Amino acid sequence: MKRFKLDENMPARAAAVLHEAGHDVTTVLEQGLGGVRDEIVAAACAAEKRILVTLDLDFADMRSYGSADSPGIIIMRLPRQDAGLIRTVILHALAELAREPLDGCICILEPHRVRIWREDD
Repeated sequence: MKRFKLDENMPARAAAVLHEAGHDVTTVLEQGLGGVRDEIVAAACAAEKRILVTLDLDFADMRSYGSADSPGIIIMRLPRQDAGLIRTVILHALAELAREPLDGCICILEPHRVRIWREDD
């Protein structure tokens, strides 16, 4: 079981998919963090040891968000945000990421590919 926090730009269906897969999921909005700066969201995730799931490409900056203190960041890059595609991409990624420690990583999820960057890459 992994611990996730969904950014405010993620559709509610993503939380349901992760929860149904047996993971601990909360959202930025549930915690009253909607509209705050990215640094605050990242700090909250680090303090709670939750992997951030977002559509926000600003989190792809390894210098700012790829530190060893980070429990990991998953950025979804999708051509559309329909429920079926979100479910498929998340479930595929969970199977692949189950074998990978995500601490300090930034992961980019695309419909047919998972890319993982580490601080030392």
